[in-house]
Amino acid sequence: MKLLSKPEYLETLEKTRDARMAWWREARFGMFVHIGLYTALGRNEWAMGFENWPISEYEKLASRFMVKEGAAEEWAASAKAAGMKYMVLTTRHHEGFSLWDSKANPYNSVNFGPKRDIVREFVDACRKYDLRIGFYSSLMDWHHPDGGRAAVESEARKRFNDYLYAINEELLTQYGKIDILWYDVPCPMEHQEGWNSLEMNQRLRALQPDIIINDRCHLPEDFGTPEEHLTADSKRDWESCMTFNGISWGYVDSAQAVPYSYNANRIIKMLSTVTSDGGNLLLNIGPAPDGSVPAEAVEPLKRVGQWLERNGECVYGKLDRSKYRFCNGVCSVSVKGRTVYLWNWIWPDDGEIVIGGFGSKLKSVRLLEGGTPVSFEEGDWRITLKNLPKKSPDPIVGVCVLALEFEEDLEYIAFRNCPSLNNGRLY
Repeated sequence: MKLLSKPEYLETLEKTRDARMAWWREARFGMFVHIGLYTALGRNEWAMGFENWPISEYEKLASRFMVKEGAAEEWAASAKAAGMKYMVLTTRHHEGFSLWDSKANPYNSVNFGPKRDIVREFVDACRKYDLRIGFYSSLMDWHHPDGGRAAVESEARKRFNDYLYAINEELLTQYGKIDILWYDVPCPMEHQEGWNSLEMNQRLRALQPDIIINDRCHLPEDFGTPEEHLTADSKRDWESCMTFNGISWGYVDSAQAVPYSYNANRIIKMLSTVTSDGGNLLLNIGPAPDGSVPAEAVEPLKRVGQWLERNGECVYGKLDRSKYRFCNGVCSVSVKGRTVYLWNWIWPDDGEIVIGGFGSKLKSVRLLEGGTPVSFEEGDWRITLKNLPKKSPDPIVGVCVLALEFEEDLEYIAFRNCPSLNNGRLY
């Protein structure tokens, strides 16, 4: 194939990005699954590196890596029940152990451990539950003999880059249509030339023309990936990837992880943040050694899914980036056109919610679930929602969403009546 220069390649991506990213921009919520030999240790997915394991000793963990049959279907069923729309699996983490029948990397789950193709099981489960499919692929490899030398020896770099292409080619040719290629950790290379990313990605995209690729190969590709923080990128698509407990991507003891783990309300709060800023949330689980969904994640994910069944309109679909976050201190906002979705975190005890900053004419207000109309009064850049129930009407987690329909395009000025704050404009 004829390879494009970097400017030509990036221009081509720009022309096709809207079509390729359309489903992802409406999905909003996905599941990350970190599983590998480190799962058997239960001490973090970087254990091999952090603890300075000799390769010969670490390889013995393969005999303890015994993922049960049906584990992938359990992940997919949980993701579907949680309202997630796609999944990303660590097909090969930094430890170098592949979870498929790889000819390029014999150190894999078919030759060792469960003696099964876990990637195949994952793909089949995703398709059964109508979830889009993502493959995580580490660029760093602690097991491959050229993984470190590649940074300083040209022949080692060529061998290692050939190896990286070969394993990713397997992933993108053996399982049908794949939606996401999710690179991680481009160390020890400091530039895309070190990984030969420009050539590799063009060749891989030729195998999967509709695929979307993240930005962790020293090329911007299709979307950014802030990790463990919900920071919007105002210039491009972005996806926050978050652990479930702030400690580890891989499995740690469930009973001890509970105090650090997200509950349903915190997950919904994260969803609010990403949806208001035009991003996605990729929430991780680190399955237990037998492959089960970790116990501390089961109930929160179920409750989030129940909430999304009732309130999904404010999360999924073509949402606008919101600049209206200062309208109320105990509410957040997501927006579709002239509809403002008000996510309430602390329910009022006086039957009223007051929001400020909107100068547009309000047409109607309703509870998002059930559509019950809500009365309101409009003042000077101020709206009062009146006669609300004494308690939050949301029976799942107490997070009620109200849909405000405006008659005209939204006009908004934060802190309109506080001229000392930047002439009435905070931002």
